[in-house]
Amino acid sequence: MKIAIASDHAGFELKENIKNHLSNYDITDFGAHTKESMDYPDTGFKAAESVSKGDCERGILICGSGIGMSIVANKVSGIRAALCQTKEFAELSRQHNNANILVLSGRFISHYLANDIIDIWLNTKFENRRHQKRLDKIKKYEK
Repeated sequence: MKIAIASDHAGFELKENIKNHLSNYDITDFGAHTKESMDYPDTGFKAAESVSKGDCERGILICGSGIGMSIVANKVSGIRAALCQTKEFAELSRQHNNANILVLSGRFISHYLANDIIDIWLNTKFENRRHQKRLDKIKKYEK
């Protein structure tokens, strides 16, 4: 599976940890590449667009709170980004929402919890049946 990953400066350390954790995956890193202050839309849009176009199957975005990256990613057509702070949220984001981008908070979750959340998110399947009709309703509002 090819995974896009991006962060801002506040998510840089967690992003680097995640890249090590996912060493068996094909990772495309859209930055940040240092802890130097930068703007999350600069990296978030690039990663989300790579998922939207199908260049990457899924994406993981990290910023300080996760809120900014969530807003950015969900502006991109075809993206269903979910900010997950727990393993249960990660599982439900895949089962019910078929989330194709996972958003994490670099300032509020540990590296260990992030790795657990990612493992669950990557391995949980979408429960198509009743949930697909809800996604179809969202899709009709995309540009």
